[in-house]
Amino acid sequence: MRADKWLWHARFVKTRTLAAKLVSGGHVRVNSDKVSKPAHKVGPGDTLTFPQGNQIRVVRVIAPGVRRGPAPEAQALYDDLTPPRETVPPVAQFEGNGRPTKKDRRQIDLLRSRPLE
Repeated sequence: MRADKWLWHARFVKTRTLAAKLVSGGHVRVNSDKVSKPAHKVGPGDTLTFPQGNQIRVVRVIAPGVRRGPAPEAQALYDDLTPPRETVPPVAQFEGNGRPTKKDRRQIDLLRSRPLE
């Protein structure tokens, strides 16, 4: 199956035109070899590496797609080998950082309205 068509069947890209642009732009690797033609053949056992959003996806082709079906059908076409993303712990809210709450603003207004002694 063509690389662009498989990416479209597996629902990694929204349209087949975008899939063809992704492949012809040299952004897809098949078994660690750069592919520049959308008609490059992809079959079961091949490993594809390509950018998707702000991460690099690594997938192993299990089966060629017959149609662009629903998501569960598309997910059965590949094994996702993408390493899990490192999660950044949330930033703790410390007093004095960020925007003041309504209660904080009231206290600030009280301090500003008092005359200096």
